[in-house]
Amino acid sequence: MSNKLHIGTLCVQAGYEPQNGESRQLPIVQSTTFKYTNAEQMAALFDLDAEGYFYTRLANPTNDHVAAKIAALEGGVGAMLTSSGQAANFYACFNIAQAGDHIVSASGIYGGTFNLLGNTLRKMGIEVTFVDQAASEEELNRAFRPNTKLVFGESLGNPSMRVLDIQKFARIAHAHGVPLIVDNTFPTPVHLRPLEWGADIVTHSTTKYMDGHGVAVGGVIVDGGTFDWEAHHDRFACLTEPDDTYHGLVYTQKFGRKAFIVKATAQLMRDFGSIQSPQNAFYLNLGLQSLHVRMRQHCASAEQIARFLENHEQVAWVTYPSLDSHPDKALADKYLPDGSCGVISFGLKGGREAAMKLIPLLQLATVETHVADCYTCVLHPASHTHRQMTDEQLIAAGAAPDLIRLSIGLEDTEDLLADLEAALAQL
Repeated sequence: MSNKLHIGTLCVQAGYEPQNGESRQLPIVQSTTFKYTNAEQMAALFDLDAEGYFYTRLANPTNDHVAAKIAALEGGVGAMLTSSGQAANFYACFNIAQAGDHIVSASGIYGGTFNLLGNTLRKMGIEVTFVDQAASEEELNRAFRPNTKLVFGESLGNPSMRVLDIQKFARIAHAHGVPLIVDNTFPTPVHLRPLEWGADIVTHSTTKYMDGHGVAVGGVIVDGGTFDWEAHHDRFACLTEPDDTYHGLVYTQKFGRKAFIVKATAQLMRDFGSIQSPQNAFYLNLGLQSLHVRMRQHCASAEQIARFLENHEQVAWVTYPSLDSHPDKALADKYLPDGSCGVISFGLKGGREAAMKLIPLLQLATVETHVADCYTCVLHPASHTHRQMTDEQLIAAGAAPDLIRLSIGLEDTEDLLADLEAALAQL
């Protein structure tokens, strides 16, 4: 299906096009294996000489249809579903970085991803340098090393709500001969398509807005197909030199623009197996079909509530991209002119103690380790998702000790405002 169609049409119809007599709804192919009539057919599949299905750990029709929809939404050449957003970010990085290599990452990212890059990958021999995404180009350039393999950032930081200057980061990454990977979970392709601004690979926690109903954990990697791996042949030998596990196959020669995503599927998914179940992919597709409608409502309510908080006497600060007070307002106007997401970060004048008192006073906001679905939910990251971090690390990650993360759902805006007002009055 053409990606020239409007985003709403792609949300509903891309990825799966039934033929005469086939199911109108995406079928759930709940099978581990697939039957063939002779050994030669199976052998061709194992050698990547033919397309098809033989084991769901590597590929499944339900998953592939949903991945194709997300690739169309982001404007990529291919995509792969994973079991979680964490798995997607790990695979995206580990697909081209190995022991002895180095990664440059923006510091204002989700706490789980910060730990993945800064601790787990470090134990695997991959060094990471975290940089302030608002740093000057000269400072960013100093973070690179001869063994740097990629740059990573979040289009909209969780929970910092800082906006990544994608063009700047892409320009600097490309000048050093490496790709830019952008986690685009919060804006979704409805509000931002990082590939159009120079990013090379996009990831998502599909658990969030793409699912939108809190029913299925998942992730996805989208390959933009734009980075020239062969132009940096020696640096990316994993793609440009023979893979002994596939009888000397060279990904860039055999798969061209899809080399990155094919390797991620054929090699990493084969060996690590962090698959998304076909049932969860089916749930994800249902969420995607209404994504464009839901995102409009999330943003409309969030903006109204952010302005209410900004003007409340007990609120010390509010971070929401469309507010004039946002430090990245100019970047928000550039990259997110139609809206960002439903997540608001704010702090109270009473600091960390006041934040912990406010949360249980809210009646409509659920206290949960989740964000970005139809239910309004609230969290104190310093005590929950970012609990392992020191105060210094919290500040560097854009999750100050007093920060409250409020994810606005699809409830009536007036009810949410009334709930906030009543809770603040009890402090």
